Amino acid sequence: MSGRHTIDRVSFATCVAVILLVCLPLARYPETGGQVLLDLYDWIAHELGYLYLLGGMATLLFLAWLALGRFGTVVLAAAGEGPEFSRTSWAAMLFCAGIGAGLLAWAPIEWAYYLDAPPFGFEPRSVAAVEWAATYGIFHWGFTAWAFYCLPTVALAYAYYVKRTRGLKFSNSCLYLLGGRENTRAGRLIDLCFMIGLIGGAGSSLGFSTPMISALLGRLTGLTAGFGMEFGVITASVALFSVSVWLGLRRGIKRLSEFNLWLALALLAFVLLAGPTLFLLKTSLNSVGLMLDNFIRMNSWTDAFTGSEFVENWTIFYWAWWIAYGPFVGLFVTRISRGRTIREVVFGMLGYGTLGCALFYMIIGNFGLHLELSGAVAVSETLQEQGAAQATASILDALPLGGVVMALYALVGLVFSVTTYDSASYILASSATANLPAGDDPERWHRVFWALALAVLPLTLLFIGGLKVVQTATLVVSLPLLLIAVLMAYSLARQLAADHDPPA
Repeated sequence: MSGRHTIDRVSFATCVAVILLVCLPLARYPETGGQVLLDLYDWIAHELGYLYLLGGMATLLFLAWLALGRFGTVVLAAAGEGPEFSRTSWAAMLFCAGIGAGLLAWAPIEWAYYLDAPPFGFEPRSVAAVEWAATYGIFHWGFTAWAFYCLPTVALAYAYYVKRTRGLKFSNSCLYLLGGRENTRAGRLIDLCFMIGLIGGAGSSLGFSTPMISALLGRLTGLTAGFGMEFGVITASVALFSVSVWLGLRRGIKRLSEFNLWLALALLAFVLLAGPTLFLLKTSLNSVGLMLDNFIRMNSWTDAFTGSEFVENWTIFYWAWWIAYGPFVGLFVTRISRGRTIREVVFGMLGYGTLGCALFYMIIGNFGLHLELSGAVAVSETLQEQGAAQATASILDALPLGGVVMALYALVGLVFSVTTYDSASYILASSATANLPAGDDPERWHRVFWALALAVLPLTLLFIGGLKVVQTATLVVSLPLLLIAVLMAYSLARQLAADHDPPA
């Protein structure tokens, strides 16, 4: 297919310019740039944070209406087309694209932040604090998170496979409102917001996971886990990605995703059996019950009276991350979801995605919590003194065959990073391609270019340093996408009604 697809020069050039305009000043003036980002984060989180909470609840309700209502049986394909991938392959690819290596970075140690600064005004390290520490990570990576992913998936898949739009672009999610004018300024603005959001979301994910992989490799090799090793991890990810690009979607991303999913499940099974099995099972069951019993409250809690900043620092950050990452996941899952019904996509994404993420928190996260409570490993102390990456390494090192487990964990994280690069560059290349018929792939060189471009932002954020800086990049780029999500839901509902409701 080489040479068949033309480049959308406006989208391509604009996005490259944005990357340079953001990264060059931050690299040149890291201290000033970092402080500006922190101030911006505080303003958005405190003044506009409630909009993210409302967005999460509204998205869940809208998807429930879609899946359970009369549009749930609508097939996302032309007449007679069946699913392109098996259910296992589909679930593996959507999960690997949706969570990246960020899940591996957060699952082992997120509870430690909540243990000493719990929600709802509970005393630090009290029984209630322990219960909520084991629960909130599952919530943050659960149904609401995957709902932010699912909305753009359904909107895009309907436009791409049913309405047969010419390209796989984010602006097609607002097909009804744009009325076939996707190349106008409004359509290009929507696509630009998406591309910037993807670069920020993917960059943040890699910014979280790269130090974790670097710390594990450093502990295994005895080398210093600094910026040089982090640079090496990103370089290795891009190098492995280039092989995946050459192999294509079916032999590349599909096989990598399936391999990583089974390896990750094997690791989880080992930790469950080799660790304190009864504690892990009882704590996990308790957390599921606690979350389901308080699900509405957790989605709507604004922390209006305690002033703990728990919501601003965590829930709003996570919702912003999912919103920034959502269009990318939506575009990618659209590409692999031809032939499935709207109900299958909604229940599949919310079900498989939530279950997969919950398993990491229930097993590896609760194992770390057990080490802390039993006094076997001072995880919280390591987190405060050496950082999250070293705390994760100390948890894995406490397992039988700790060195082997750390090596495999680093490998899973590396492959997740590769699938993130691969999937994200695939979608960026698709968005910057003027004409991409259903079933076609963007040019290989185009995808390699975006993989290299994607590496620029995480390297810049790692150079500046600090968890808050990476969080801020996500929050800032998500804000315009929050508004676009409203337009997307309205456009999809109107388009479905126009196509499937009987005439008056």
